[in-house]
Amino acid sequence: MQTSPAFGQADLSNCERELIHLAGSIQPHGALLVLRESDGLLVQVSANCQALLGMDPAELLGQPLHSLGGDLAMSVLALAVLPKLDEPRALQAHTGVGSARRDWAALLHRVAAQGVLVLELEPPRGAGPAGALVADDPALLDRLSATVQRLGQAASVNILADGIVRCVRDMTGYDRVMVYKFDPHGHGKIIAEARDPRLESLLGHQYPSTDIPQRARELYLRNRVRVLVDVHYQAVPLLPQRLPPDPAGSAQAEGDDLDMSMCGLRSMSPLHLQYLKNMGVTGTLVVSLVRDGQLWGLIAAHHYSARALSPALRSACDLVAEVATTRIAAIENYAYAQVAILVRRLEQRLVEATSTEGDWRLALFRNPRTLLQPLEATGAALFHDGELLTAGEVPSTPELRSLLRWVESQYQAPSFACASVAQANPALDSLTPVASGVLAVKLSTDRPDFLLWFRKEQLLTVTWAGDPAKPMVNNDPLQLSPRRSFAVWSETVRGTALPWSGAELALARAIGASLVDIIVQVNAVRLLVAEHQLAGVRATVRHSQEPVAIADGAGRLLFANPAFATMLGCPPEGLALIEDVALAFTEPQALLRGLESVRQLHQPWRSELALVRHHEAGQSPADPLPVRVRVELVPGRDGQVLGYIIVLTDLSESRRADAARLHLEQALQQAGRGGRTEGSDAVIDNVIGAILSNASLAAMDIADSSNGPAVAPLLEEVEASAQRATALYARVRRLLQP
Repeated sequence: MQTSPAFGQADLSNCERELIHLAGSIQPHGALLVLRESDGLLVQVSANCQALLGMDPAELLGQPLHSLGGDLAMSVLALAVLPKLDEPRALQAHTGVGSARRDWAALLHRVAAQGVLVLELEPPRGAGPAGALVADDPALLDRLSATVQRLGQAASVNILADGIVRCVRDMTGYDRVMVYKFDPHGHGKIIAEARDPRLESLLGHQYPSTDIPQRARELYLRNRVRVLVDVHYQAVPLLPQRLPPDPAGSAQAEGDDLDMSMCGLRSMSPLHLQYLKNMGVTGTLVVSLVRDGQLWGLIAAHHYSARALSPALRSACDLVAEVATTRIAAIENYAYAQVAILVRRLEQRLVEATSTEGDWRLALFRNPRTLLQPLEATGAALFHDGELLTAGEVPSTPELRSLLRWVESQYQAPSFACASVAQANPALDSLTPVASGVLAVKLSTDRPDFLLWFRKEQLLTVTWAGDPAKPMVNNDPLQLSPRRSFAVWSETVRGTALPWSGAELALARAIGASLVDIIVQVNAVRLLVAEHQLAGVRATVRHSQEPVAIADGAGRLLFANPAFATMLGCPPEGLALIEDVALAFTEPQALLRGLESVRQLHQPWRSELALVRHHEAGQSPADPLPVRVRVELVPGRDGQVLGYIIVLTDLSESRRADAARLHLEQALQQAGRGGRTEGSDAVIDNVIGAILSNASLAAMDIADSSNGPAVAPLLEEVEASAQRATALYARVRRLLQP
């Protein structure tokens, strides 16, 4: 079993496991106090308390917080009663050891697992180490208002990233501010930069995933803002080194190291500090960009002399990142709305071709441009019902069949994508010139029916900040140092195609789903017009995930697939007539009236109804299931009604999205009412208004999508983000109060 190295004992082989959250020390520009919740006594303090607080650490240990004088203890007590204190909360207070009054900007959070409160004290505005602290700008609220409005109007990720770096640099004054985006492999790329013109640009440089160990990434998700004031600082240890046991018998084990995950003053890994020294960087700011609970990227700022930010300014940067991630969600989800439009157009063409020509496959490949261009593919192939159709540049038929067998063995719903077939399967290396990249969707659950898109090999030049294969120079006397050279290092990547984007994957899945729907409909018609083919076609419909039933002209059910019977909550053999289907709805007559209108008008009928949900004895009745019902008429050659196709669609997720949308609107209205002020503080309305406007725009863009991720969770994420942004703004206001 591998053991994790203690803080400061990691080397290049085990830094992924370094216990960086158990640092046991802090940066020297602030003081840290740990109070045991069971009795309110100080059980651990930083060694610089004499210099900053005027009281020797040994005298503080075992004492209540009011021994420091002032209103600090009262201010902490007011926050300590809050049940949720896992994230730091801001407060302003003063101490008064002897006759010396000291004012503090403080942050308090709870480490519930250890039964303690952690209090971090920093000098207020205008103080700080050697003048390095950036004084709070009186116009900070104006800047925030303009920044939130600017970011909320960004039409693309690149425009948004450019706005982020410019606004953050204007607020903080760092020499260089970058937006650093992670790819699916964890590598980072600088996609935007604002810098002092004397500095060389790092825009476009990539950094290997190993530059940020996994444990550090986990902390970036929890603690969104990290500041390093001076890379050359001398760490201040905590006294005692470990938490003492709690005589009241809390969950804390004897000899625990303090969990410093949420501490802003926490010391940084010596390996990371050496990394920054190798770059020539003195002070840093890192703000997390979190999307869907994942680390999307970072706002990273570098300064070439010591630089500290006040808690208010740090909270402002956190707010900017929160607003930015809301806009990222809207921008990225907008692509899914475009997917819906493209698929509807394609589906319409294929349905028309099926009705006139009887074969949707020929219509799909008649104009290769409409199939290839939306996915920027150079070729495509359709394997369906034992036949092969191709468009654009594709491998030979034997190579395609070999590729199909491999794709089928690797396939995991809802799609398969690979940017380098040769790397994934060297036996298929011959495909590289025309099919280095492949994207596949499956069209059947019981046959190897696939639609595949291909991309040619494209030589890529990747610019790294130093050779990623050589983390240290061979003759480096610092044996445990990270990469010493950050000179531009480029490599040409062969045997790969451009990776498939998330929007392209969504489009492929949507096209595949549309084709599956068309296939089901075509085969359903065949059930009526060609009974000698019934057995084979019945199997195709039966395995469809779409609930489908077929009735003859007299209303007798000829077939209902398992998905249809499952949605109705009854066995297929219990369905003999359309009336049996109608009884499963809360309003049976609505379906029967719809059927009659189809019979009379020879027009499709669509409606939203509700299915009765059965329940076991002793259980509460289940809520009705909302469904969309579609009834299509199949006419015979003599003008008679040959039959009907009944298709059901579950609307529960759509209704959940509507509820989430309504809840979000109400939350935004409530937040707007709570953010109103009058008189000279009218600028506050601008900030709150910009936050709410940004959230509303994001909600509209998300709601327009029907083929992307589930809408309800995204709307809930926007609501949570807007609430957090509002709370952060309230923190900024509190910290700026005189």
